[in-house]
Amino acid sequence: MSKLILVPTPIGNLKDITFRALEVLGNADLILAEDTRQASKLLNHYNIRTPLQSHHMFNEHKSVETVCAKIAGGITIALISDAGTPGISDPGFLLVRTCLEKGLEVETLPGPTALIPAIVNSGLPCDRFCFEGFLPQKKGRNKRLSGLVDEARTMVFYESPYRLVKALNEMAEHFGPDREACVSRELSKIYEENVRGSLAFLAEYYNEKPPKGEIVIVVAGKKEK
Repeated sequence: MSKLILVPTPIGNLKDITFRALEVLGNADLILAEDTRQASKLLNHYNIRTPLQSHHMFNEHKSVETVCAKIAGGITIALISDAGTPGISDPGFLLVRTCLEKGLEVETLPGPTALIPAIVNSGLPCDRFCFEGFLPQKKGRNKRLSGLVDEARTMVFYESPYRLVKALNEMAEHFGPDREACVSRELSKIYEENVRGSLAFLAEYYNEKPPKGEIVIVVAGKKEK
């Protein structure tokens, strides 16, 4: 039966992919990729020759109906992002919702995502947490952080290395400079780094050592009195 299958891909180390994911990618009729050049590196590494098609945030609104029509016509399509699980701060949600609205089957494989290893490795409470993804770059940024001032759960954010220091300083202003946090960088890669400390310390640390790569910020929640 034709379906849409969401396939998580490695966030760094190419070995972090399941046998099942490789099987799905090899047997699918078509693979939708956020960046076909990035996807080709993974597929070539595992000698997978399934046809590739671009599907990203700039074209998904135009292509979603065509993709659904292909699935309805009997084609099984696998969706991957550049790294991690599609739909988590990556394209995928719109296509999943549209497929479900049309009665098409959707299947999601378990697999890599940066937020889980980051929060577990942070040493901060991970029994309850909230995932905030990327903060707005401009409009709405202050409002989002203000709304989290009283959040008691551990908070997880994604951030660009170019905005990391700005984000840490803003968090220090809203949550307090002594709030515990951890910055995880380049998870699963050769230069993986996890730096723990107060928001003020982390802002100063990365101001002196500008970071590169993918960033996850884990911030302790407000302590309940």
